[in-house]
Amino acid sequence: MAQNVDWKNLGFKYMQTDSFVRADYSNGIWGKLNIYKDPVMPFHIAATAFHYGQAAFEGLKAFSRKDGTIGIFRPLDNARRMINTAQRLVMQAPNEELFLEAVKTVVSNNREWVPPYGTGASLYIRPFLIGTSPHVGISPSEEYAFIVLCMPVGPYYKNGFYPVKAMVQEKYDRAAPQGVGNVKAAGNYAAGMLGDIEGKNEGYPICLYLDSAQHHYIDEFGTSNFFGITKDNVYVTPQSSSILPSITNKSIQDIARDFGLKVENRLISVDELENFVEVGACGTAAVITPVYSIKYRDRTFTFGNEHEAGATVKRFFKEIQSIQYGETEDRHGWIVNL
Repeated sequence: MAQNVDWKNLGFKYMQTDSFVRADYSNGIWGKLNIYKDPVMPFHIAATAFHYGQAAFEGLKAFSRKDGTIGIFRPLDNARRMINTAQRLVMQAPNEELFLEAVKTVVSNNREWVPPYGTGASLYIRPFLIGTSPHVGISPSEEYAFIVLCMPVGPYYKNGFYPVKAMVQEKYDRAAPQGVGNVKAAGNYAAGMLGDIEGKNEGYPICLYLDSAQHHYIDEFGTSNFFGITKDNVYVTPQSSSILPSITNKSIQDIARDFGLKVENRLISVDELENFVEVGACGTAAVITPVYSIKYRDRTFTFGNEHEAGATVKRFFKEIQSIQYGETEDRHGWIVNL
């Protein structure tokens, strides 16, 4: 039961809720969805998830909306992305129907943990898929566990929607072309963790990574996609085989078109940073983080005001949140009502 939760001062961290759900794949079929309360579960010590990286996850949110309903933002897009990830990692993903049933069930069973409308908070949902068969030779698992948990969250960054400084992290590569950077493999985040920590230690909350082949083109931030706005009002975001196709970025592109902006998905040279008047980092956790400056070697590129997001980024953020909270018409059909 959700008691004494300070909804307006939630951070982005794990919080125990009432229950989670799990389904298991064995003998070529998915079993029924089960509800669990104890968050500690036994797994075989030789499970492929631990030894060979057969682990994938998704992130999405549910919102208390203005009309009193609970809406889940674009869950089928997450289901499809998990299916794509599973194919790349030689795993068996749940189909769209099972994925949606699991997400709806976990939200329904934890309804009291969905932050009230007006608090600015949301219910973060984490579906994940792991290989559970024991193998000590390199081999895909024959059995899988699909688990969905949830928790109420506030802003990903402690200052919320506020401009941050970033740096280009050249010491480490995040993902390789033709690798697994374009899917949501758990190991991708371990690969970028050291670089992100070192960046934070230098005073930069987020790091921007370049392509690992030439170290010349922008890929993405450590936890989110990159987009920039030119002085000609063009929304530009990288086209790369080694970045995750962000559902949030996809949504903002649609909003940009709604607002009359031209949208370009293309290679972006790091030198083009000087052409942007606004820059943002976008993903499920933070939605949009305005970026005030990016340090690249001996240069620092700045975008707008150090203390306030630019007008276009601010407009995007307000619009996507208005749709999520039911304050604006869901004209693209993104919300699945509970």
